Amino acid sequence: MYPELTRPLVVLVAAAVVAMAAVALARPFLRRLAQRQLSRRPTEAVLVIAGSLLGTAIIVGSLAVGDTLNHSVKATAFRTLGPVDEEVLSDSPVRGAEAAARLATLRDAPDVDGLLTVLADRAAVSRGVGAALVAEPQAMVVEADLRAAAVFGGRGASGPEGSHLAGQTPAAGGAVVNADLAGPLGLRPGDAITAYLYGRATPLRVERVVPAEGLAALGISSGANRDLFVAPGTLAAAAARAGSPATPTTISLISNRGGVESGSRLTGVVEAKIRAALGGLTSTGAQVTTPKKDALATATQLADQLGSLFLFIGSFSIIAGLLLLVNVFVMLTDERRGQLGMLRAMGMRRRRLVGSFLLEGSVYGVLAAALGVAAGIGVGAAVVLVAGRIFAAFQDGPNALDLTFAVTPTSLVNGFAAGFLIAFVTIAATSARVSRLNIIAAIRDLPDGIGRRPRRWRLVACGVLCAAFVASSVPAIANAAGVTTYLYPALAVAFAIPLLLRVASQRMVATGASAAVLAWALVANLVRPGLYDDGSTTTYIVLGVLITATAVIILSANQDVVLRPLRPLIERPGEAGLATRLAVTYPVSRKFRTGSTLLMYALIIFTLVLIAQIGAIIGASTDKAVAEASAGYSIRVDFSGSNPVTDPTTTLRSGDLARPVAEVAPLTIGRGTADDPAGRTHEPLPVVAVGWPASARPLALDSWLPALGTDSPTAWRAILADPRYVVLDPFYDSTTGPQGNAIKPGATLTLTDPATGRTAHKTVGAIVRSAIPFYTFPGQPAGYPVFAGVATVRAFYGDSAKVTSALVRAAPGEEEDRLAATLQGRFLTNGLVSNRTEYDVRRTFAANVAFFRLMQGYLALGLFVGITGLGVVMVRAVRERRRTIGILRALGVRSRTVMAAFLGESAFVAVEGIVAGTGLSLLTAWLMFSNNPMFRGLDISFPIAWATILPTMAATLVASLLASAGPARRAAAISPAVAVRVAD
Repeated sequence: MYPELTRPLVVLVAAAVVAMAAVALARPFLRRLAQRQLSRRPTEAVLVIAGSLLGTAIIVGSLAVGDTLNHSVKATAFRTLGPVDEEVLSDSPVRGAEAAARLATLRDAPDVDGLLTVLADRAAVSRGVGAALVAEPQAMVVEADLRAAAVFGGRGASGPEGSHLAGQTPAAGGAVVNADLAGPLGLRPGDAITAYLYGRATPLRVERVVPAEGLAALGISSGANRDLFVAPGTLAAAAARAGSPATPTTISLISNRGGVESGSRLTGVVEAKIRAALGGLTSTGAQVTTPKKDALATATQLADQLGSLFLFIGSFSIIAGLLLLVNVFVMLTDERRGQLGMLRAMGMRRRRLVGSFLLEGSVYGVLAAALGVAAGIGVGAAVVLVAGRIFAAFQDGPNALDLTFAVTPTSLVNGFAAGFLIAFVTIAATSARVSRLNIIAAIRDLPDGIGRRPRRWRLVACGVLCAAFVASSVPAIANAAGVTTYLYPALAVAFAIPLLLRVASQRMVATGASAAVLAWALVANLVRPGLYDDGSTTTYIVLGVLITATAVIILSANQDVVLRPLRPLIERPGEAGLATRLAVTYPVSRKFRTGSTLLMYALIIFTLVLIAQIGAIIGASTDKAVAEASAGYSIRVDFSGSNPVTDPTTTLRSGDLARPVAEVAPLTIGRGTADDPAGRTHEPLPVVAVGWPASARPLALDSWLPALGTDSPTAWRAILADPRYVVLDPFYDSTTGPQGNAIKPGATLTLTDPATGRTAHKTVGAIVRSAIPFYTFPGQPAGYPVFAGVATVRAFYGDSAKVTSALVRAAPGEEEDRLAATLQGRFLTNGLVSNRTEYDVRRTFAANVAFFRLMQGYLALGLFVGITGLGVVMVRAVRERRRTIGILRALGVRSRTVMAAFLGESAFVAVEGIVAGTGLSLLTAWLMFSNNPMFRGLDISFPIAWATILPTMAATLVASLLASAGPARRAAAISPAVAVRVAD
C-alpha cells in the first residue's frame, strides 16, 4: 500500500542512517558511550525493543490487511473476467448486431487483441424432479462460438485466456456448464437439466463442465456467476415458442493487448476507440462498460479504506509506543544525571549529548523496526484469518469474498521506514529536551530547574502563539472543522500556561488548563453538531488523545485528593501500612513517569471501551433497524427481467398464497449512474432507482425538507407524488466514509441513464434511516439506492425500468423462511429469488459487531505496550532504589513487605489508568449516544457492555501484576549489605 510514500520514506531513513553513521565515525567517544549503555542493561534493552516494535508491527499489519483485500478482490476480478477488459451491452439484437459490425473495425487495432459477440439472458435451471429437484433460480444462459472464445485474447502476452472453453460449441439440446453452476446442482457430463427460457421449459444435456474462470465465468456480479453455454439460436427459438416479446442482451466483449492484468492499463485508450467506433449508438442503447478497470479501482479503494481503518485503530497503540520511548529516555536521563552532569561540566556540548542518546536510540529503533516487520506479518495474517471468517459468515457461499493473505514488498519497506522514523524522531525530540539539564543540579542530584525563571522572549512568544490560536479557533469552530475545532483551543490553552504560571501555582494552572481542555473536548460536539461530518479519522485520534491526556494531567496533579480515601490504610501502623505508603510514594513523587504510564493505559482502555460501547449500541438497535430497513415487509422477491411475474400484487396472493401472504408491494427498478451532491468524488456512481408504489408502507425517514410535511410518512408520500424529488440512503457514496460531508435534504442529484445518455436533476427531498436491503439485487452489480415514485422512475428510464422485484409481508404467524422457500419453488420458471429482509439485516449487523470485536482485538495489542511500559518502569525503579531498599531491609523490613510494596505500586498505576480510561470512555460514549446525529432516533436506553468491559479491566490488571512480579521478586531478594555498599 501507499507506493507514493516509499521514496520519501526511504530517503528520510537513509538520511537518518547516514547522519548517525557520520556521528559514530567522527566521534568514537560517543559511539563507545552508546555501546556501553546498550551492553550494561540487556534486559531493559529487550523490554524497550519489545514495547517499541509493536508500533511497526501495527503499521505493517494494517498495510498487510489492505494488500490482502486488494489482492483478493483483484484475483476475483481476474478470475471472473479473464481477458475481458471492456463490454458493449445492447438490449436489442438489431442494435447489438450493428454495434458488433461497427466494432469490427477495431479488430486490427494495435491495442486490441480480441473481439467476441455473445447473446445472454437469465433463466432458472433445474435438475431432477419431485423431492430430488434442485434448482438455481437465476443462471446466465449464453450463446457463444466456443471455438472463437477459446482463442479470444490470443495475441496477448499471456496467450489465449479462453482456452478452458476449448472444444465444440454445444449442439442443439446440449450445454456446457461452469463449475459455479455445476457445484450446487451436482452436475456431471451427461446429466439432463431443464432451463426455463422465457418461462418455457427447455430440456438440455450437459456435454462438459468447465472451470469458472474468464469467459466461462461471464456475468455481472463480482462473485459466483453460474453460466450455461448453449447452441446458437437457442434463446431466440425459446422466446418464439413462448411468445415472449423479451429479447436477449447482446454483449460485445473486447480484450486489450497484453495479459489478463496488464491489458487493463490500456482501458482508457481502448474505451475512447470503442466510443468513436460506435458513434451515435452510445446514446441509443449501446452501453459501454469497463468491468475490469472498475473492479480494480474498487479493489484499490476497498484496500485503502480497510487498511486505513486498521491503521487508525492501531494509531492509539502507536501513540502508546511513543510514550514508552519518551518514558524510557526520561528514565535513562534520571538514572544518568550525575554522569551526564560530569560530562557537561568537562565541556561536552549539548549536541554531543543528544548525539549519544540518538546513537543508542537508533539501535533500539532499527532492531524494533526490523522485528516489528516480522511481527506485523503475523498480526496481519491473524487479522485476515478472522476477517475471512466474518466475510464468510455474512455472505452467501460462493459469493463470499475469499481472502488470501498477501503483503507486498512496498508495504514492508513502508512499515519498516515509518516505524524507524517515528522512533527516531521521538528519541531525537526527547533527547533534545532532556539534554537541557542544570549541570550543578545534576552533579549534586538536586531537582532540576530550581530558581530558574522563564526567559522574557519565551513568555512573549507564548503570548503571541496563544493569541494566534485563539484567533484561529473562531473560524475553525464556526465552520465545525473537526480537527482544528479541538486542536486550536487546546493549543491556545497550552501556550497560555507559561503566562498563567506567573500568577498561579503549578498545580492550579495544570488542573485548570487541563480541565478547560477536557470540558471542551467533551462538549464541543454539543456546540457544533457537525464536527464529525468531515469523516476524518484524525479528528477521533485528536479527540481521544486530548480527553485522556488532560484527564491524566488532572489526576497526576491531584494525587493527594485521589489518595484521600486510602488515608486510613496509608497511615495504618505495621508492615501493611508501610507497604501501602511505599507503594504510593514513588508514583506520586515521579509525576512525569507515572503520568506517561497512566496515559498509555488510559488511552488504550479508553478506545477499547469506546469501541465496545459502539458495538453494544449497534447490537441493541438491531430490532429497530430491522423495522426501519424493511418498512414492515419480511421478504423481498426478485425475478427474471426476461420472464417477470405478471402483476405481482395479484399473482403472489392468488390461490393458496392468499392466506400466508398479507401484502405485496411491486418495485419498479431502473439502473444508471449519478453524481455525488457532496462533491466527494467526480466519478459517476452506480445507482439503483427504486420506484416505490404510493400504496406501499413507507420507509422511515431520518431527515427531510420542512416544506414536505411535519412527519416522516407525510414527507414520504409527498416525495413519491412529486417527480422533482428523490430520497437517498445515509451511506450514499460511502467510499469516503459514512460521516464524510453527509448529504443533506435540499441537495441536487444528477441522474444519468447510460442506455440513452439522458440526464435529469433531482432534489434530495429526504434521507432514509436505513436502506440495507436495497443495495444488491441478484445478477446485478451493487448500486446506491435512490428512491422515488413509480411514475418518476418510469418517466426517466422509460422501457428499461421494469417491475423485477416486490416486497412481501407475511401474514401473522407465518414462518418467513418457509414462505420464502414456497415462493421460490412456486415461481421457479420466473427465476424468482427470495431474500428474507430481517435475516439479511440482522446478518449485516452481526457482521458489523464482529468487525468491532476484531478491531478491539487489534487494539488490545496496545495493552502490551502499556504493560511493557509498566514493566520497564518497575525494572528501573528497582535499580534506582537499590540503596533505599537495602536500608529498609537493614532496618528490619521483611522481603515480603518490599515485594508487596512494588506489586502495590504497579497495581496503583494500573488501576488508575484502567479506571480513568473506562470512566472517560463511558462518558464520551454517553455524550455521543445522546447528541450525535448517527444515533438519533434510536428508541433504546444507553447500553453498557459490562460483559466486555469488566473482563478487559480484570485481564489488564492481572497482566500488569504479572509483568511486575519479576521486578518485585528481584527487589525483595536484594541483600542489604550489598545494596548499601554497591552503587550499581
